[in-house]
Amino acid sequence: MKISRRSFLKGSALALGAVALGDFKSAGSAVAAGEKKSQVFFTKDISVNGLLRIYSQINQGMTGKIGIKLHTGEPHGPNILLREMVKGLQQHVPNSNLVETNTLYIGKRYTTADHRETIRINDWDFCPVDIMDEDGAVMIPVKGGKHFKGMSVGKHMLDYDSMVVLTHFKGHASGGFGGSLKNIAIGCADGPIGKKMIHGAPMHLLYSNRLWVNNFRGIQQESEHQRRCLWETRKPVTQRPVKQKGSRGAGS
Repeated sequence: MKISRRSFLKGSALALGAVALGDFKSAGSAVAAGEKKSQVFFTKDISVNGLLRIYSQINQGMTGKIGIKLHTGEPHGPNILLREMVKGLQQHVPNSNLVETNTLYIGKRYTTADHRETIRINDWDFCPVDIMDEDGAVMIPVKGGKHFKGMSVGKHMLDYDSMVVLTHFKGHASGGFGGSLKNIAIGCADGPIGKKMIHGAPMHLLYSNRLWVNNFRGIQQESEHQRRCLWETRKPVTQRPVKQKGSRGAGS
């Protein structure tokens, strides 16, 4: 089966990972201990069947209550996974539901109420969606952590035995590529505390998003004003002879 790069990207360039939450080890400790390296599977079949075939290769040990972690996206997307693919996988995974957390920045996923409305708009409500920090957060230890000895995550994360991670490829302009590690790290950290810890945002920047939006609107208005001025200067100008005081018309 041939697939163009455009079609592949349109299909979300899906990355899928699975982890048993009770037995998670960092990549660094795994390498140091000489443990078996992770296997990576790739498919050009961007369809529900293709996704299920990949999942069948990595779902060993997935037991108990399973959270399917994804990025719910801003209202109407478009940078989100194909809903029919996620739905097809979720219906195939017993005792599973979607999981997410609220954002640190002010937007349509900042509060649980707004986030649930975004979930409805983006058609993620085909199954239960657990906003893991809806009822607060809990600190979990980070073994051997360099920057953190503990991390604040959505309290509901402790309700799950395993997690499947669905990630669409992201190219952030200043931060580099975004993938499954970010989807788990930032994605499971609660909005008010954990995400702030990771980003290192001081208190006075908590409302920086609102400030940025207001500044952007000001720039938009200024740009619109400049555009109108430019348009006015490009209009054809009709010159009319100017009569001077005391002048008489020809033939007088």
